[in-house]
Amino acid sequence: MTDKQRSSKGSLNYKPQSQSPAQSKSRKPNPSSGSNPNSKAVHSTNRSNTNAPRSEKSTSQSRQPSGSGKPKSQLFTKKKPNHKPADSNQRQPSTFTQSKNKSAHKPVNRDNAEELRAGDKIVVTIKRLGINGEGVGYYRRKAVFIEGALPDEVIKASVTETQPKFIKATVTGIEKRSKQRVEPPCPVFNVCGGCQIQHLSYEGQLQAKTDIVREAFNRYTELGQVKIKPMLGMEHPWAYRNKAQLQTGRDKQEHVIAGLYEMNSHDIVDISGCPIQHPKVNSTIETVKAALEELQIPLHKDSGARDGVRTIVVRYGFQSNQLQITLITTSTRLPRQDDLIRNLRLALPEVTGISINVNNKKTSLIFGDHTATLWGQDTMLESLGDLEFALSPRAFFQLNPQQTVKLYESVRAAAGLTGKETVIDAYCGTGTIGLWLAPYAKEVHGIETIAEAVEDARQNASRNGRDNATFHVGKAEELLPRWVKKGLTPDVIIADPPRTGLDRQFLDTVLKTKPKRMVYVSCNPSTLAKDCKVLLDGGYEIQWVQPVDMFPQTSHVEVVVRLERKDTA
Repeated sequence: MTDKQRSSKGSLNYKPQSQSPAQSKSRKPNPSSGSNPNSKAVHSTNRSNTNAPRSEKSTSQSRQPSGSGKPKSQLFTKKKPNHKPADSNQRQPSTFTQSKNKSAHKPVNRDNAEELRAGDKIVVTIKRLGINGEGVGYYRRKAVFIEGALPDEVIKASVTETQPKFIKATVTGIEKRSKQRVEPPCPVFNVCGGCQIQHLSYEGQLQAKTDIVREAFNRYTELGQVKIKPMLGMEHPWAYRNKAQLQTGRDKQEHVIAGLYEMNSHDIVDISGCPIQHPKVNSTIETVKAALEELQIPLHKDSGARDGVRTIVVRYGFQSNQLQITLITTSTRLPRQDDLIRNLRLALPEVTGISINVNNKKTSLIFGDHTATLWGQDTMLESLGDLEFALSPRAFFQLNPQQTVKLYESVRAAAGLTGKETVIDAYCGTGTIGLWLAPYAKEVHGIETIAEAVEDARQNASRNGRDNATFHVGKAEELLPRWVKKGLTPDVIIADPPRTGLDRQFLDTVLKTKPKRMVYVSCNPSTLAKDCKVLLDGGYEIQWVQPVDMFPQTSHVEVVVRLERKDTA
């Protein structure tokens, strides 16, 4: 995957604009794809600024959700955060509160969906989840998107918006409740936006995500039936994120908080003890917050502050047990900077490097262009399988290492390598997929538009002795034809593009180059299926589709597709 920049609108939300050394996959979906076009995509798939999409919860919050047992008359209502650190002993109200007036919902009887207006009451049967986690049903054959609704539920809803191709509504009651509905363990689930489907059992999540993939292929490829392998899920779908990027602010008591922006708001939701972050990430965030408060170091949002901390970024190596702390600031030096370094080193002996990244622009991007190491090493070490990586603060690395191994092994299986193949790794980012495949191929050539990412890939290749892997700056649709003219013929092309999918020029280049196999890795089933339709029309056929649950508790799903040319299959 190419490296992705994370937006300050939600560092857990795989959603945003590009920045060196990678670009974001986050894009608003097309309404016709079966997803709410105005919903925020969260966690993504993440790549963030060279990374993407989560980490874990505190011990007290590490339990998995269980059946909620709530009565059918309860209603889905958004709760405003109190901007205090999450406390497992003082949980916020459930997403459902008891209805006081069961007769308040009087459905309208419109002959067609075009007559609906905001405020109208309707009853909708939910068929599936959309790609942003919202329930999707139909009213008079027109798609209705309802946040918080689950498949197989019959929902009483209030219309909030009508558009030519879809309707948006909010839950006012549940006539028929899904057996897969559970009580989310996170006390700020309703407002954080980092997770969309904690209220769905994990079994239900895997099924719903598989259905999202199947729906996309049915809609865009016209194949009818595609071989979709069972979803590769997690035994323990919590505490899996190795990195957090949290915005700083203050609560009503002027205590330092760190979290995500509330959905559709500039209010920060403190996510202390986040259940999908690794415990070490959570505890490190708390240590940094305490140090900032004790030393009275200003925050970017403090009134009158010229210098201040905007964002706390913490990355933890699951294999190396190393910690990396980066403070996104508005200047190159903080007040009491030396005291801050001393406090953090004493409290966190695992920390290997403390850095400042300067971003003084009014932007949604997390990182700025300049990073300086305040103390320790410029990089931290981490491993995937037998590969070792040195990660700078902005370097891309998968957020869920356990599932990344499953994803890359699926790519290897799809590539069908025998040791004789020439492999092109398009959109290669920092080279992780290409380096994973290199021992099984004759040669690997990675292509990436971001020069910084390519330099990281070259260093990673040297570090791991992958002498048959080379990495190049440029566009695949431009470099590939040149290489072919010079006699290089790829046997396999791997592509792992942003959420927006493959460039049409790249697709045309693949069809002209005619590799025996094409392996498509995607975090957006809709754009994946649309691109596959182009490849199918160009002489390829889909052998199989492998979904991988990279981000449990969110609606995001990663997919690997193996395509082969019909004339060589």
